[in-house]
Amino acid sequence: MKKEIYSNNAPKPIGPYSQCIKYDNLIFISGQIAINPKTNKVIRNNITDETKMVMKNINNILKECNCTFSDIVKCSIFLSDISLFDKVNEIYSQYFSKPFPARETIEVSRLPKNVNLEISVIAICK
Repeated sequence: MKKEIYSNNAPKPIGPYSQCIKYDNLIFISGQIAINPKTNKVIRNNITDETKMVMKNINNILKECNCTFSDIVKCSIFLSDISLFDKVNEIYSQYFSKPFPARETIEVSRLPKNVNLEISVIAICK
């Protein structure tokens, strides 16, 4: 059965979608951008801060599902500029250990709220 999961410690959806959907033991977290959920302000200082905020938002939704980063099996990363790839990878890699999730990184022309990064994930949790 499909169930909506919501965390007050992650940004509210900015459109007609759920933060997260749980189906059996599958977790689908919608694309997260660097919005501080406490202030509702977008973080655009630099890609390092942006990436940390996105990962924090993902972590808070995972916690709501009683999951961790080790439960993630797939990530999709969207970048406004592929030249940011190495800096994003530097932060991203701090959250995972082997076996790493499957992943793609895609350069896009524009992201919501004019951020530089959006990440969505799929996890399998018990």
